[in-house]
This record gives sequence, C-alpha cells and structure tokens, in this order.
Amino acid sequence: MMDQNSNNNGGGQDWVADVKTEVSGMAKEGMHHPSTKPVLAGAAIGAVAGVLLPFVSLPVGLVAGAGIALYNRVKK
Repeated sequence: MMDQNSNNNGGGQDWVADVKTEVSGMAKEGMHHPSTKPVLAGAAIGAVAGVLLPFVSLPVGLVAGAGIALYNRVKK
C-alpha cells in the first residue's frame, strides 16, 4: 500500500504501482490476500446492479464493482 512517510510528488503514477502490487498479490495469494474478499464483494454488488439496472449489463456491472472496490482498497 502507500507509504505514509513518502513525500507527495503529484501522485500521478503512485496509484498505478499500488494497483499493480495489489492485483499481483491477489493473483499469487488468492483468497488469503486481504484485498481479495472486498474486491469480490464489490464485483458481486456490481453484478447485481448490472442485472437490476436496464442500461448496465452484468459484465459491465461486475467489472465496475470490482474496480471501485479495488480503488477504495488502494486509496487507503
């Protein structure tokens, strides 16, 4: 995750590196990684929203929900 002691140099690429680290950690550790369950829960919520909302399809809702959950995990 993000180092609290680092100086903020604009943060342009910092979050990209953090997301890459989280995704690779989730791929390696599977369900044992602390980010996996919240991201899967976000994907499930997005999928349900995709089914209920007429203008959003199931795959779009699934990806959007997972993306939002992952962003919230990295943002902390």
